[in-house]
Amino acid sequence: MWIVAVALFWLGVTIAGGYLGWTSRTLALFDLAALAGFGWALWMGFNIWRARQKDKG
Repeated sequence: MWIVAVALFWLGVTIAGGYLGWTSRTLALFDLAALAGFGWALWMGFNIWRARQKDKG
């Protein structure tokens, strides 16, 4: 769910920025925010996987 939300946010901001004429610098800020969101999702997924592996043992 989080990954889908971040992807939709990023797409929406990219489209809105194109229509509103935002600078590349502003769009890059939102790109970095989306990258951080994806990174956080990857980290949480890894932690969930590790917790499940620990419970099996």
